[in-house]
Amino acid sequence: MTKTKKILWIDLEMTGLDMNKDVILEVAAIVTDWDFKELATFEEIVHQSDQTLETMNEWSINQHGISGLTERVRSAKKSSTQVEDDLLKFIDKNFEKDVPILLAGNSIHMDRRFIETQWKRVDAKLHYRMLDVSAWKVVFESKFKKKFAKPEEHRALGDIRGSIEELKYYLAKLK
Repeated sequence: MTKTKKILWIDLEMTGLDMNKDVILEVAAIVTDWDFKELATFEEIVHQSDQTLETMNEWSINQHGISGLTERVRSAKKSSTQVEDDLLKFIDKNFEKDVPILLAGNSIHMDRRFIETQWKRVDAKLHYRMLDVSAWKVVFESKFKKKFAKPEEHRALGDIRGSIEELKYYLAKLK
């Protein structure tokens, strides 16, 4: 299988939105081609202590409690470094070495800030350009009054799949 012309979609779930204080709880990644066909998937949860989980903001406490993520984080076995190691192996298996990887997702700049801060080895593999689906959302909602009804699971893998479907929706409107 050729390793060229692919996109790395990533979604993170975190304890909050402050990359200097909050931490990553869950990561999912999907590799697609430019027709948005799934070629590979990755999903892992990072163990965090009760002390760390107690620092979550109110939104995260509620949402991650409802989704079951908080309990899965408590029972997870892998540290952030171990999950980063596994993500690097996934990336190396699916992308060419020394070719910057295009990162994609919804509001991907936020995920990228956490990756830059907490997973520097992953960040080193990424291209400076990103494919941010939320930019498409702003244009289509503001200019064309077109809104994609994306389910908000707030679990990483489901959120990525929703982002891919959302971009397909916008691109179909261009035809």
